[in-house]
Amino acid sequence: MKILIVEDEVKLGSYLKQGLTEAGFVVDCAADGLDGEHLALTEKYDLIILDIMLPFIDGLKLVQIIREKNVAAPILLLSALDKTQDKVKGLETGADDYLAKPFDFAELLARVRSLLRRKSKEIKPSRIEIGDLSVNLIKRVVSRGGKKIDLTNKEFLLLEFLLSNEGEVVTRSLIASSVWDINFDSDRNVIDTMIKRLRNKIDSGFESKLIHTVRGIGYILELR
Repeated sequence: MKILIVEDEVKLGSYLKQGLTEAGFVVDCAADGLDGEHLALTEKYDLIILDIMLPFIDGLKLVQIIREKNVAAPILLLSALDKTQDKVKGLETGADDYLAKPFDFAELLARVRSLLRRKSKEIKPSRIEIGDLSVNLIKRVVSRGGKKIDLTNKEFLLLEFLLSNEGEVVTRSLIASSVWDINFDSDRNVIDTMIKRLRNKIDSGFESKLIHTVRGIGYILELR
C-alpha cells in the first residue's frame, strides 16, 4: 500500500518514512503544501498523512482541496494543536483522524492500519431511509421531509454510522474509534460536540426526533 506524508519538519518526515517503509508501506514525502497538493492529485495513495502547519498551503486548506477533487484516500492530520476545537475543525474539514504531537510511532502505525482496514471494509448500500429521513450514500445527499440538509463530511460520516447501527445504543468510545479512530478518553468533548451539531441539523424543527441520548452510555438513532 502507498502512503503520502506531507511534513515540513525534515527530521520527523524522514523518521516517519523510515518507520512506515519498515512496516511494509511504499512512502512518498513532500515538505510543503504545494508539493503535497501536486502529489495528492496526480498520484494514487491509500492513505495521506498531513501536518497542519505547512508552508504555502496549510494542512486544513489542503484537506479541502483534496476532498473537492474527490480524492477518497483516508487523511490523518498531525498537529501540535490539541484542543477540542482544533480537532473538531480538522475532522469537519474532511480528515478521518487527528493525532496530536508529540506522539509515539506505535500509535501512529496503529491508526494508519486501522484507517486502512476500515477503508477496505467499506461496502455500502446506495440509500438508507428511516421515517422521513432519506440518505443517499452514493451522492451523499441527505433530506428530511423532502427538505435537503447540508452536512459537513464528518457530520455525514457520523450520521451514516448511526444509521448503520439503527436501534442500537452506541457508546462514545465506539463512535470515536469507528468514525475517527481517535482515543475516547482524551476526545469525549469532540464526540459530544459533533453529535450536538448533527442533531441540530437532523432533528431541529421536526416533531419526531431521531437522535437520542442514552444517559451515561452514549447515543441511539431510532424512530420513536
